[in-house]
Parts: sequence; structure tokens; C-alpha cells
Amino acid sequence: MLLTIATVSLFLLLVKLGFWQLSRAELKENIQSQLTARQALAPLSFDQLLALPPTETLTGYRLDVMVSPIGEKVFLLDNQTFNGRVGYLALQVLQVMPDRPWLLVELGFVPAGNDRRQLPTFPQITQTQTLDGRLYQKQANPMSSALMAESGWPKRIQNLNIPQIEEVLNHPVALAVFQPTSIPEIALPHPWKPIPMSAQKHLGYALQWFSLAFAFALLMIFFIRSRLKKK
Repeated sequence: MLLTIATVSLFLLLVKLGFWQLSRAELKENIQSQLTARQALAPLSFDQLLALPPTETLTGYRLDVMVSPIGEKVFLLDNQTFNGRVGYLALQVLQVMPDRPWLLVELGFVPAGNDRRQLPTFPQITQTQTLDGRLYQKQANPMSSALMAESGWPKRIQNLNIPQIEEVLNHPVALAVFQPTSIPEIALPHPWKPIPMSAQKHLGYALQWFSLAFAFALLMIFFIRSRLKKK
């Protein structure tokens, strides 16, 4: 009896995992359609960005904005990879308008050195300029979302937690990161992964789970028939 319950439970689990991957694939397809539609829209102004409700997902919107540096406030998001190299994502804090939220602007990927105690050097935005690009919001880390900011500037952080960044800066910050199409005199690469895993990969995983369920069912049928023949 216990063997039967365990067998059926495992089969149902494999099938459930397959359907879960199918639902994830459908979700990713919907997100991709939304991103494509937003890229076709005219760029937002900074006022339009701030007017969007806090519950609105901002990834994919385009933005056209004039920014000015505020000292040399740069966050280095740790544990990033690009083209097989480990490093940081440099995010500079810039002002758009006085007495308004500041904007996190992605300068790009900066490779890490051999000595973790030594932070890398990289170019920064040093003068007022107009930039165009797109916005994104990173998905929260389910294990830990704490900023874990270190002392000094540039400031190494472990997660892109904007509410905690606001506490560090003691100033409000726009809820999305701005990734410029290009920045004059700065040629750092800009990783762009709004969807960490494509819908096609989820469909592939779904096929694997359903295949395992099918193979497991055949194995159990063969086992049961063998037991019956012996009896």
C-alpha cells in the first residue's frame, strides 16, 4: 500500500513540475510581448516615469533624460558575470531635476581584479548630458535582498535594493535603473537580460519532466506486470 502511494505521488509530482514549467513559459512569453510593445512606444520623460504607479513594472520602458553628476556616488553591484568574466555592474547616482528623486544610471560592466580588497577603476559621468535608453528592474533575490553596502565610494553592494539605497543616500531614488543606449567617452558593456530564462528553455524543461513521468509510468507498469506474472 505504501509503495503504491509513493509511486502515484512521485508520478503526480513529475507531471505537476511539467505543468509548472509550461506556466512559466507562458508567463515569459507574455513578458516578452510586453517588452516588445514598450520598446515601440515613444520614450518617457522623467516626469512621466515618476507619475507611473509604484505597482507598475517599469522594465522595458524607454527614457530620454538630461542628467547631472552628484559628486562621485557609484554603487558596484557584486557577483556579476559577462562573457565568462566576473565583476561588477557600476551604477552611478545622477540628478535629473533639483528636489526630485535621483536616478541610478548603469555605467556598465566592470571586470573584477585578482585582489577582492581592491575595487576596480572605471570612467564616470562628469558633466551634464542628455541620454536615451531603457529602464529595468532586477528581480528580487529570494534568498536575500539586503543591500549589504560597504563603506566608502564607490560602494560595493550585494543586491539592488532601491529602498535601502535611498536610506544610504538619504534621498529618494527612481524605482528603476536607467541603461543608456550609449554614454559619451564611456565604452563599458551593458548586459541586458530582462528575462533570465527564455520561454523556450521552460518548454524544454517541461518536456523533460513529462518524459520522466512517462518513463516512470512505463517502468511501474512493467514492474507490476512482472509481479502479477510471478503470482
